[in-house]
Amino acid sequence: MQRVLIWAALGIVCAVPIAFATFSPLLAWRDPVYIAAGFAGVIAMVSLLVQPLLAGGFLPGLGLNSSRKLHRLLGGLLVAAVIVHVLGLWITSPPDMIDALLFASPTPFSAWGVIAMWALFAAGLLAVFRRRMRLRPQSWRRAHTALVGMTVLGSVVHALLIDGTMEVISKIGLSALVLLVLVWVVTALGAWTGSSRKPR
Repeated sequence: MQRVLIWAALGIVCAVPIAFATFSPLLAWRDPVYIAAGFAGVIAMVSLLVQPLLAGGFLPGLGLNSSRKLHRLLGGLLVAAVIVHVLGLWITSPPDMIDALLFASPTPFSAWGVIAMWALFAAGLLAVFRRRMRLRPQSWRRAHTALVGMTVLGSVVHALLIDGTMEVISKIGLSALVLLVLVWVVTALGAWTGSSRKPR
């Protein structure tokens, strides 16, 4: 029963922001490319909530190996969602995206979004080339955790500052949960101290 409740709660938390975004009045008269870019951003935010739970093996019914395989798969999908988000906004308004990428945009949320994007890409590349770089486990955990932390912080600030398709209350709630879950998982696993506990 507890397992069912945990999965149900996670499903609701993930579905609510997407559902509210679906009925956002800001989508009226928007072209499909803009809408796809917006939903890719929402899905990316939801993924940031699930990723730490998978990395730590904290979701019931999943063994640690299966959980981390899903973590790697979802990580790839997360990167893809961010790419779709950026490309869609580029197609919609190239000058705005150029300003954002060059940190020349007058809107603060743009800079935070770009910081989060590059941190995510760096975390992904670090994961892909981990073995080739021959990093010690502790060094790997610290580097990956630092980049993930930058990704989460940048994404949360970006989402909170922008007046986009996400409804305000659900956006604040999701952002708070993303931060809390990351801190909880990092603390539980001891990523910085090396005193990680083994998930069940």
